[in-house]
Amino acid sequence: MIEAGVGVKEIQQRLGHSDIITTMNIYAHMTANMKEKVSQQFSKLMIDLLS
Repeated sequence: MIEAGVGVKEIQQRLGHSDIITTMNIYAHMTANMKEKVSQQFSKLMIDLLS
């Protein structure tokens, strides 16, 4: 759900975790797709700054 853009708070509520730390520890790891997206966003930012 995180990869699909759902917020951690919404995930916490959906799963019924009383503590958001539980949700973060279990579900908030970086997937390969997320790493690639961040890399592309960073590259675009740097290109825009240097233009």
